[in-house]
Amino acid sequence: MKMLRFTKKQHLVCLLCVWCLVVDWSKAETEESEGGPMEKTEQAALYSTIQGFVGDSWNGSYLFPDPCGWTPIQGVTCDVYDDLWYVTALSFGTMRDNSLACAEIPVIRPQLFELKHLKSLSLFHCFTSPNQYLASISDEKWMDLSKNLETLEIRSNPGLIGELPSFITNLTNLESLVVLENQLTGPLPENVAKLTRLRRLVLSGNQFTGRIPEVYGLTGLLILDLSRNFFSGSLPLSLGGLNSLLKLDASNNNLEGKLPKELQSLKNLTLLDLRNNRFSGGLTKEIQEMSSLVELVLSNNHLAGDLTGIEWRSLKNLVVLDLSNTGLKGEIPRSILELKKLRFLGLSNNNLRGKLIREMETEMPSLSALYVNGNNISGELEFSRMFYERMGRRLGVWGNPNLCYHGDESKNLGDHVPFGVNRCKRIKEDTLA
Repeated sequence: MKMLRFTKKQHLVCLLCVWCLVVDWSKAETEESEGGPMEKTEQAALYSTIQGFVGDSWNGSYLFPDPCGWTPIQGVTCDVYDDLWYVTALSFGTMRDNSLACAEIPVIRPQLFELKHLKSLSLFHCFTSPNQYLASISDEKWMDLSKNLETLEIRSNPGLIGELPSFITNLTNLESLVVLENQLTGPLPENVAKLTRLRRLVLSGNQFTGRIPEVYGLTGLLILDLSRNFFSGSLPLSLGGLNSLLKLDASNNNLEGKLPKELQSLKNLTLLDLRNNRFSGGLTKEIQEMSSLVELVLSNNHLAGDLTGIEWRSLKNLVVLDLSNTGLKGEIPRSILELKKLRFLGLSNNNLRGKLIREMETEMPSLSALYVNGNNISGELEFSRMFYERMGRRLGVWGNPNLCYHGDESKNLGDHVPFGVNRCKRIKEDTLA
């Protein structure tokens, strides 16, 4: 009997446990069906924002009742604040696998600016029909995001026209601003230097015009890319104050004037790309102070001058040096042999003369591309077959009328005879004699 009563007690305990589990499960199911631990106004703002970009047919409340929990939404990242879920990142477009695809005509709804913990906003290929989408939002609305927004990325929107709105400079917590390959026009806001927390500023591939504004205060900036626009005038002298800068790209613009001496202060710079502009005044000697440079690209400018004024050994970290079509004259100095890490040397389409230095083959062991075509280089090419094999098609020596190669080496060279260069006449005449 005791055993029987004990068994009944066990049954009662088991039933009680099951009942508790059912109650807890029902409670959890109810919480999940109501959206879980996410603030209701935040959830409503998220749904409305997504509908604006994706289309009204998107039914978030049905498909994603718990957008930060067990039914996550593509392109949405959340974090917990005060025990509640809040949206911290939104990504629209097809740039990433986890992004939401935009509708044909997306709408930036006011609810976007109610996401008070939003840190990152990315819009990729969303705006394809021409419109001033950004200008349609008041500065006051954008100010609502200024407290937390750290990353703003607007890329590849062929329908995004008009000027870059002045509200951008009020987003003072931005660390990364990427406005890449849109159709934005006009000058940049003058007070862009207010964004003192910026680490990356990329405005490439638009149609911006006017002068590049001063950048005093952007001392933490690591990447500055203003390439492929229509900027004019000279480089701002304040660039010299960007002590942390690693990459400066202002290529493919209409910039002019001398290269500012202030560039010598950029001790951490690894890339300086100013190709396809209108710079003049020769190579400033201060460039040699930028000892951390890995890539120096100044091709297609009106620099003129020669190569002898630079102490090339100071630039021992250079891997890429492109000075093609810059109006250079004189000879190639032997000091260029100090560039032991150099892989690419572009000196084509200048007025260089003299012989091509034979020791380039042995003293520059990393060299794998050499272009001196379109100059007045003369004399005999004295490189070995191994050097020609190493260069392959990356050896450009054509367009130098007085340059030739050893005729008695032609059999040894085989298919590696330098393109566009004749055999030396002296060898041919000796053979006839």
